Amino acid sequence: MEALPHIEFANPWWLLLLLLVPIIALFHFRAGIHRPAAFQIASFAHIPGKKTWRIWGRQLLPLLFMTSLVLITLALARPQKVLSEEEVTAEGIDIVLSMDLSSSMLARDFKPDRLEVSKRVAADFVSKREHDRVGLIVFSGESFTQCPLTTDLKIVQQFLSELQCGNLEEGTAIGMGLATAVNRIKDSDAASKVIILLTDGDNNTGYIQPLTAAEMARELDVRVYTIGVGSKGMALTPQGRRSDGSYVFDYARVMINEPLLRNIAETTGGQYFRALSEQGLETIYNEIDQLEKTEREITTFKRYDDQYARFLSWGLIILLLQLILSKTVLKSFP
Repeated sequence: MEALPHIEFANPWWLLLLLLVPIIALFHFRAGIHRPAAFQIASFAHIPGKKTWRIWGRQLLPLLFMTSLVLITLALARPQKVLSEEEVTAEGIDIVLSMDLSSSMLARDFKPDRLEVSKRVAADFVSKREHDRVGLIVFSGESFTQCPLTTDLKIVQQFLSELQCGNLEEGTAIGMGLATAVNRIKDSDAASKVIILLTDGDNNTGYIQPLTAAEMARELDVRVYTIGVGSKGMALTPQGRRSDGSYVFDYARVMINEPLLRNIAETTGGQYFRALSEQGLETIYNEIDQLEKTEREITTFKRYDDQYARFLSWGLIILLLQLILSKTVLKSFP
């Protein structure tokens, strides 16, 4: 019989019968010692001293009987394999990632560039948000919903991996990126609504001002975490594009409007973070991950698969085998 993990007994009081097994075994042993001889012989000189297979077999008959008794008793106790299912009953968190896709995200102060690092770290963050819904907004000179709120985290990660600069109008419309994220999350009935806005520059275009969008988020009870990504000082940054579409790089000063990003976060009850390196960005996402943990009530439903039939069948098979052997090839003669 194969091992049966996660076993419970529906009628465990039947297991008390197992206490009788050693008593029966002791009784059988003592009875065998004191059993009177069926007949007497004058000498054992002409009887071989070596035990035959029948003698060994007859000694196993009590063991077979005890084994069958144990198995039948276990069957009476009704063993069941437990199949557990868990259902999350508490509301989770809705999170919208709003990511800057302006050409400056191709700056090479991160390896290989800010965008690739941001995509990779964000995808790792998404993978940890089990039971939460995640959406993705992208912006540069305009904003676009790349992925609406969904529990399919693999889809979100796929969209993240496919992000590229140059597909939207050039510029950095932080207000538009935030407003689009707010619009996507405003109808959510989640216990907590969060936007993570990542940019490496300053708002320089768009018809919605960042602080106006922040006020909208606050009114809708949406918390915004802002991340400024980029090292300090000079960085190798795109300065234009050739006729073939490739970027021309040159060193330029990193310009992140930290007071603006801090103001957005404080207005909505969130926090502002500055990522100076890939490791720093990972630490920021880990911190946000810890800040946005919620207690979840778990209701456990158990399904049972009865296993008594296999115990009972083996017990009866062994008992029948013991009876057949004791009445045929292993039969003892008085």
